[in-house]
Amino acid sequence: MKMQLKANMLMVIVTMFWGLSYTFMVMGLETLEVFNTVALRSFIAFIIAGLIFYKKLMHVDKKTIYYAMIQGFFLVFAIGFPMFGVKTTPASNAGFLVSLTVVLVPIITSFIDKKLPTRTVTIAIICTMLGISILTLNSTFTFQIGDVYCLLTAVAYSIYIVLNGKFTRSVDSLAFGIYQMGFATIISGIFCLLFEAPKIPVDSSGWIAVLGLGILCSAFGFIGQTVAQQYTSATLTGLIFSLEPIFAAIFAVIFLDENITMKLIMGGLFIFGGNIIAQLEQFNSFRFFHKKSHTEKTV
Repeated sequence: MKMQLKANMLMVIVTMFWGLSYTFMVMGLETLEVFNTVALRSFIAFIIAGLIFYKKLMHVDKKTIYYAMIQGFFLVFAIGFPMFGVKTTPASNAGFLVSLTVVLVPIITSFIDKKLPTRTVTIAIICTMLGISILTLNSTFTFQIGDVYCLLTAVAYSIYIVLNGKFTRSVDSLAFGIYQMGFATIISGIFCLLFEAPKIPVDSSGWIAVLGLGILCSAFGFIGQTVAQQYTSATLTGLIFSLEPIFAAIFAVIFLDENITMKLIMGGLFIFGGNIIAQLEQFNSFRFFHKKSHTEKTV
């Protein structure tokens, strides 16, 4: 129980840094383009994680490299789309919209398994759709382009998570994750060369953003999640991750001078509620499995 408590505390810190990432994105975009920032962020994370776990990288098979290349592609868009998003939508909004991943994952899984979503997931979808409508629709009933990019982020990251669950069953998850960062560096670097003018940060704000995204949000976030999930349940992990948009809104108010509006509060509550309801599905499954296992042992 002591290890689980420490793991849960570590996951809260990781989630806090991911909430802070939206603030770093806004800061970085003041001087850098999107794919340039993604390339620098991924490169820093790859170097740091690679130096710490270099022994894991020495013995990998072709399957690990192939899977990592696929995930590196989705990772570029999962961390690139929100940067396009925060150009035109508040960072606090972006955090809540990207958190739709929690609801989209069971929906995608239902399509793959060819069965309808459960009642719990359906209720979660309704709650989150209400939250999206409150947060994003204006008086002319249209979305901001930034809102669309944040929704695309949720889709890309959901596909990434579903594939991750399948790929990690047959490869070393740590080496697989680090090589993803390497491929994300290469892919985003190519996009940067094609569509942008590559450069390094020229001021303190740019360096704080890139180093914060690379060290805290990617390298530490990745390593921290990998270590912590060995000692805590997937259900608790999902519930803790639901705090990300709350942290995103708090940091946006503190560092970006964004306002806390009634629209943000109401929309955020619906989306946050939908995330929690979506996790109840896993919680009930976990309780059923645990109860069944305990009964079998007793018999």
